[in-house]
Amino acid sequence: MHELLIADDHPLYRDALAAMARRALAAVRISEASSVAELYAAVDARAYDLLLLDLGLPGAHGFSALVHLRALKPELPVLIVSGRSDPMSIRRALGYGAAGFLPKSLDAAAMVAALQNVLDGEIYDPIAVGAAPISAEERDLAAKLAELTPAQFRVLVGMCEGKLNKQIAWELSITEATVKAHVTAVLRKLKVSNRTHAVTLAAELALEPELARRVRQTEAE
Repeated sequence: MHELLIADDHPLYRDALAAMARRALAAVRISEASSVAELYAAVDARAYDLLLLDLGLPGAHGFSALVHLRALKPELPVLIVSGRSDPMSIRRALGYGAAGFLPKSLDAAAMVAALQNVLDGEIYDPIAVGAAPISAEERDLAAKLAELTPAQFRVLVGMCEGKLNKQIAWELSITEATVKAHVTAVLRKLKVSNRTHAVTLAAELALEPELARRVRQTEAE
């Protein structure tokens, strides 16, 4: 029995992925998540053979969830599912440790083949672009994110979305004092002095490579 987790915020696409998985595998149990909070709750509750992760999942913030999950659960293969299919996105996903990249534009037969390849331990690269080399700065950022607990990561996501501590506390069902403690821990682990620097650092993992540059420019103005 294969255990699969599908993390996508669109119910119809989750249904389509689930149907594809059942077509590819004789015995499979499927769990679903529609947000980063649900994703972390799921991976904490059960061991999975494969995670199908939408890059556009609310709270994922580009490649940050992929990087953090690969550090948190290195034994869990992650197959990225995305509406994007440009070579740079594929290179970066594979470079950050994804087991494959599944463009949503692929036909059903190709998706089934991709799923089977990844479960067989292979890397699925739809256009054979290969993984991008990870720079020293990216490796350093990945190491810092690896130190965050799931709760601290979710607080960082809230910070990146520009939310106040009380808003983060309400969304995560924790006290504002707990959020403040998590913020302090995030700043310490990322080795930055304030929230703006933490958000700037996290922007390095945005889907659009130029986003981090725009954030830095805005900060400097």
